[in-house]
Amino acid sequence: MSKKWNHFLSEVTTHIRSKEAKKFVASELEFHLNQVKKEWIGKGMSEEEAEEKAVSQMGSPAKLGYELNKLHKPRIDWWLIGLLAITMALSFLPLLTLGDNFMAKKAIHVFLGILLAVFMMFIDYRKFEGKGWVFYSVGVFFLFMLINFPNRILNGAPYFQIGPFQIESYFALPFLFLGWGSFFNNSKIKLWQYFILFALPLMLFLAVPNMAVSFIYIIMVFVMMWWSTISRKAATIISIVSIVGVVTFGAVAWFTVKEYQLARILGFLNPEKYPSTWGYSYMQLKERLASAGWFGSAASSVSLPFEHTDYAFVNLTYHYGYLFAIGLFVILSLFVARIIMISFQINSRFANLLLVGGVTLFLVQFIYNIGMLIGLLPLTSMSLPFISYGFVPMVFNAFIMGVVLSVYRRKDLILNKTA
Repeated sequence: MSKKWNHFLSEVTTHIRSKEAKKFVASELEFHLNQVKKEWIGKGMSEEEAEEKAVSQMGSPAKLGYELNKLHKPRIDWWLIGLLAITMALSFLPLLTLGDNFMAKKAIHVFLGILLAVFMMFIDYRKFEGKGWVFYSVGVFFLFMLINFPNRILNGAPYFQIGPFQIESYFALPFLFLGWGSFFNNSKIKLWQYFILFALPLMLFLAVPNMAVSFIYIIMVFVMMWWSTISRKAATIISIVSIVGVVTFGAVAWFTVKEYQLARILGFLNPEKYPSTWGYSYMQLKERLASAGWFGSAASSVSLPFEHTDYAFVNLTYHYGYLFAIGLFVILSLFVARIIMISFQINSRFANLLLVGGVTLFLVQFIYNIGMLIGLLPLTSMSLPFISYGFVPMVFNAFIMGVVLSVYRRKDLILNKTA
């Protein structure tokens, strides 16, 4: 590379403020200069003459640097940040009747969530692509430790206590999410290898056990598969075989489940028949929603279990009414809409895999939580993103949004080598 060429690149990049964008612009310019240089060499020029001609065609380096600085500077998605601020503020509402201690802890959760989202935004997501095996191994190891060396047991599931925080199987999902984003972008991995990679964490999740997290993991992997290097035909066959397998397993399990397990299913299907046992929670939730009204109910009522965690949506609907519930539903839906809009602006398959996986992780929690509270799905431990109280759901969803913000920040820093 000639001194003139180096001087040109150096002068252009001095006008680029972002260090990250500066490297990108230098790489992009070098690529285009080489393309133009090859064209002139093909027309009979010497290498030195072709380099000078390529540089002269680029025009003023100062003007070019100024334009490229505007075009390629890192972006901040203020829409998504605004939605985060609104939902995190609303997340304090279910705690108004529970005392200052819960409020203080929630404030800490929100602060840590914001800190994590901002931290992830400034991390270059492209560095994760080559580290899929590392993230996957950490997630699997974490699950293995939970199964074999738990500190405590809560509702039948093991967890570690680190200071005031409970570390449970949810914490494996972000690592597996990043791992699968890398795996599905690697065309060298075979289908049988994908099967082993999928099955190992699933067996560990089921051994914990945590059915809610197992469900989220399964949906995440299968949705990401459709945006992967796997052919559509193979993805279709895998999906059909899996659905048939689940239906068959469900049919067999129906006749082999224990009596108390069957009672839980029947309690969901027909809660009126079991009003004092397995149908009690369904009946209470139904009654609470029915008495809410458009602007909330002023009548006092017996507190429900988990009304600030898994049942937070019902709690808010009862106290603030259907209009508030609809507004909250719209706000959470806007997260999904915004991530989908961002995906249309991204040309990187790895970035799109992360967006697809991230929106799936968010959407499964959102839809299932609402669905189970209105009686469409069985009750389980599934939080409403950002609204439900708890350190784990807060940092988990903050991590997802941080990855989305990282992708958006670098949406104009993807080198197009087909230009």
